[in-house]
Amino acid sequence: MSDASYRDAIFSTPLDRLARFSFDEQVVACFPDMIRRSVPGYGQILGMLGLIAGRHLRHGAHVYDLGCSLGAASLALAGQLPPEAFRLTAVDLSPAMVARARETLSAECPEHAVEVIEGDIRTLDYQPCGMVILNFTLQFLPPEDRETLLARLYNALEPGGVLVLSEKVIDPDERDNAWRVERYHDFKRANGYSELEISQKRTALENVLVPDTLEAHHARLARAGFPRSLTWFQYLNFASLIAFKEA
Repeated sequence: MSDASYRDAIFSTPLDRLARFSFDEQVVACFPDMIRRSVPGYGQILGMLGLIAGRHLRHGAHVYDLGCSLGAASLALAGQLPPEAFRLTAVDLSPAMVARARETLSAECPEHAVEVIEGDIRTLDYQPCGMVILNFTLQFLPPEDRETLLARLYNALEPGGVLVLSEKVIDPDERDNAWRVERYHDFKRANGYSELEISQKRTALENVLVPDTLEAHHARLARAGFPRSLTWFQYLNFASLIAFKEA
């Protein structure tokens, strides 16, 4: 969406009262631009999903795209794998996101078996699956709910299945973390965000997006049942992990 009307300008003017960030209609309208200019490495992560699926996904297996937003991860898989390779369930809690994702996926990949549902991923009735994608989703759940969800996903995965977990992360070393945050703000400035936008967005996300360290993520995955996980991608304070269920 390159049209100017879809440019992310939500925090471009001073707001008397900053509301908590939410995935409402206003965010949906500019979400592709927001992600492109706010998440370093997002395109590279999407581009690898089909390659990871091609290596690890059993032919015809079920895939979950949890916290699917506008369906970018689902689209990435459909663009790289034939319709018979998998069937997919995309889930999001935001009605606005779900409506747009349904429209987009039905138009862009009509031959693929893709279902988009509105629901809470913490209470979903999971069916056996070969791959789960959590692309910048876990960070928006209350920290106390994260391990329980991962344990449920581990139980739903077939032997040999994989979970791809992409998150904003923090560094346990204060000085290193400050450097990454400063360079991330440089990244946003280079992509056209003003100091006001950076500041107001950061305030709106406080206590909404709660990041973990990579060490905490790997430890949680192990407690959830995954015998092996690794960080396969990192760009500043954004990273993607893969966790494996033994065959």
